[in-house]
Amino acid sequence: MEILAFGVQSDEKPLIEQAFAGLHDVRCLDVFLTKDTAPIAAGYEIISTSVNADLGGPVLQTLAAGGTQMIAQRSTGFNNIDLDVAERLALRVARVSYYSPHSVAEFAWTLAMAVNRNIVRAVSRTRDFDFRLDGLLGRDMHGRTAGVVGTGKIGEAFTRIAHGFGMNLLGWDVAENPACTALGMTYVDREQLFAEADLISLHVPLLPATHHLIGKDSLSAMKDDAILVNSSRGGLIDTEALVAELRAGRFTGVGLDVYEAEAGLFYLDKSLEGVDDDTLARLVTFPNVIVTSHQAYYTRDAVGQIIEATVQNVTDYLAGRRSANVLVPAAP
Repeated sequence: MEILAFGVQSDEKPLIEQAFAGLHDVRCLDVFLTKDTAPIAAGYEIISTSVNADLGGPVLQTLAAGGTQMIAQRSTGFNNIDLDVAERLALRVARVSYYSPHSVAEFAWTLAMAVNRNIVRAVSRTRDFDFRLDGLLGRDMHGRTAGVVGTGKIGEAFTRIAHGFGMNLLGWDVAENPACTALGMTYVDREQLFAEADLISLHVPLLPATHHLIGKDSLSAMKDDAILVNSSRGGLIDTEALVAELRAGRFTGVGLDVYEAEAGLFYLDKSLEGVDDDTLARLVTFPNVIVTSHQAYYTRDAVGQIIEATVQNVTDYLAGRRSANVLVPAAP
């Protein structure tokens, strides 16, 4: 059987081919699954998709009409999938429920320290042989307060690093993580966390209840010199509200690895055609903002685990087995 994989990065392709070797043939495409590319999947019983795939109702209908029966998404998040439509069409949908939390947590800290210590500006200057320190003044993290929004596996890994810096720890989640409390974390309501934290990092999934979790009111409650980092999902932040606060001169720095309108932009080269997203265009002009293209997970360790789980999801489907990675059909 040949499996069709959409949205495969060049670094990822040899890892996918190696993982499936001896099991199934795999055809890797660098194009992402959209309504325009969905017809390519005609005749493929199993396809694999990336985190930015469009798996809304119309695309799912095209896939089902072309004979697709199983979708193996190579990510943990699944807010891009219309699960109700998939169930009606009798499509099997599986995701990767776990991969190295350290990859994302470490990258979140990379963003935090890059904006805190003005690394991008410093590197740009030294490339022009400008070695002044003006405007590069940062601050110690030791003794300051980290606010961790979402203390699951990734939030816990982020907390462990914050503890290593010697920070005070505040957390918010629907349930407390004993590993975080053991590190000295105090769980508080969101309003207190936003008001007291010097560094706020987001590690919750994107759900209807968390959409624009960081909006005008939340941003207004934060310290003027706070650092905000989002390495989870772009929709957690109301970007227009964030731009308004940045225009007012607030925040030491903002590090974003995700953007709420990233579909159709991230993972693509738009350098020669420009971007008509005025909000993103304004966002990247702020000197205290770093935007990266959803790469926090992108380590050899994490990608390897994602691919291994994807191979197992395909193997389970073909063997008629169900695992915790299966989203559709829903668990009885």
